Amino acid sequence: MNNARASHTASVLTNGKVLVTGGYDNAGNTNSSELYDPSTETWTNTGSINDARAYHTASVLTNGKVLVTGGYDNVIYTASAELY
Repeated sequence: MNNARASHTASVLTNGKVLVTGGYDNAGNTNSSELYDPSTETWTNTGSINDARAYHTASVLTNGKVLVTGGYDNVIYTASAELY
């Protein structure tokens, strides 16, 4: 990964790439996201999720989008959800 993180999610996308979202680093919760391409073994920074969160879930939907829900935002547990 390009950015160290813990308590993130890793979702296998329909194209075989892996989307890593959120989690936390030494500075706290992060909203950054990365894509891993197993065919080239490369990591690419990609668009961030809207809300920084850790301990969340991420589910790949049948339309190929990823539903990111819940988690902890460094202050409270959140009920927010977003599509990536």
